[in-house]
Amino acid sequence: MGLLTIGAFARATRLSPKALRLYDELGLLPPAHVDPVTGYRRYAPDQVERARLVAWLRRLGMPLVRIRHVCSLDAADAAREVRAFWARAEADFAARRDLVAFLVGHLEREDPAMTATVSPLGIRYAAGSDAGLVRTSNQDTAYAGSRLLAVADGYGDGGAPASAAAVDALKYLEADGVPAGGLLDVLADAVEQAERAVHGAVLAGGGAGDTGDTGTTLTAMLWTGSQLALVHIGDCRAYLLRDGELFRITHDHTVVQTMIDEGRIGAEEAASHPQRSMLVRALGRGADATADMRLHDAGAGDRYLLCSDGLPTVVPDAEIRRVLSGAGEPEEAVRELVALANAAGGPDNVSCVVADVVAGA
Repeated sequence: MGLLTIGAFARATRLSPKALRLYDELGLLPPAHVDPVTGYRRYAPDQVERARLVAWLRRLGMPLVRIRHVCSLDAADAAREVRAFWARAEADFAARRDLVAFLVGHLEREDPAMTATVSPLGIRYAAGSDAGLVRTSNQDTAYAGSRLLAVADGYGDGGAPASAAAVDALKYLEADGVPAGGLLDVLADAVEQAERAVHGAVLAGGGAGDTGDTGTTLTAMLWTGSQLALVHIGDCRAYLLRDGELFRITHDHTVVQTMIDEGRIGAEEAASHPQRSMLVRALGRGADATADMRLHDAGAGDRYLLCSDGLPTVVPDAEIRRVLSGAGEPEEAVRELVALANAAGGPDNVSCVVADVVAGA
């Protein structure tokens, strides 16, 4: 079979002539022959399969630059790249789904008809932090108050002041009532303030303007009276114990978690991976300071745990659930969880905040 005209090739591949011209300009799908006088394009029959692959990848929403890379790979490697792309797309979709749930929940709470019958609730809380058995200093900050719960895990030479600055920047939320503006705006503003505070703390500690090697994670919850609004960036974690079941309600922003999401490694391999502590999002890194935000309807009997990664790195979820289920008061749960981390070697700082949702304001 001879070369195909651009019209015939377009029909065979279900790509428009306009798209084929664009892909030619980008070097993604150059024609087999271009007439030097007329500029008319012709394509080889064996280019049909590649063109169809491009069409399907575009339907997935894959950027053209990444499509060009996929098309340069052999079949097995191309399959892995497509799997990794889709895993990331699903993670992004899940993040947007959480934001939609946040907005819907918040707007419903703005409707008096939806809130008139809500029973008054309150929280009991405790916080604790320990350097562990290996580290010579503690770069964690833990805080628990009547409205604000927070854990931050600093890193780098200025990690301790960075984590303290992030939490201190949120303490204005302790004031009675949610500040003017919607809850989503309040939380977004709080993250921006925390980012500026961390940057300032690093510079005050002798940084030269590049805070890439110093910063902090932050996981915080704001109590609104019937809900807990979550802000999360980094690899501290938040858990919910409800009716005896333990639910992890945050997603780690680490290189290793990204590799798990993309199907490149499994959970067992991740536990010993050399990059397991490398962050992809944190405060103090400018463009990387994009926090996850969620809204949780609270119920009497719920118990929330916020912790730095020094706890789940060495203590299995089953043990965390056992302690949270058995400990009476939040202070007791905090003490037992810190003790468990140290009994497992205490290789890192460990901080915990435990809050119980109780009936009555």
